[in-house]
Amino acid sequence: MPGMQLHPDLAEIAPLVGTWRGSGRGTYPTIEPFEYTEEVVFAAPVLKPFLVYTQRTRHADTGEPLHTETGYLRTVEPGRVELVIAQPTGVAEVHAGTVSAGRIDLRSEAIALTPTAKEVVTVHRHLVVDGDVLRYRLEMGALGQAHQLHLEAELRRTD
Repeated sequence: MPGMQLHPDLAEIAPLVGTWRGSGRGTYPTIEPFEYTEEVVFAAPVLKPFLVYTQRTRHADTGEPLHTETGYLRTVEPGRVELVIAQPTGVAEVHAGTVSAGRIDLRSEAIALTPTAKEVVTVHRHLVVDGDVLRYRLEMGALGQAHQLHLEAELRRTD
């Protein structure tokens, strides 16, 4: 991004910076399959060593809001990243993972739940940036189900 002042530690994850929009689909044994539209923003505060992450999805047919989350992504050493996420449903995720050649693989290290949150035990997030295309898969183990695919989407950079 021309003119942007990124902290040097963000070089490996800098391709994420921007606003991404697209669509995806969700499935899990406890729900009916669904399609959604999504907006994801990775913002880089000037010279800070992290990206601010925000995400919002809407039902593809009705436009009804489905999910939102926010968090922070940072590089902790070359090839290693950490992500923290908070959700309004009472779930907080702490992830650690790797970054290499536009691919980020994250695995939950800890998941905290409020007393009324639905059970989530594991979450893995896989992101691939290829120019102005961002693809991801989210797998989870939750609600007594084995760890498996929950979401996958393809988004395009809009700025």
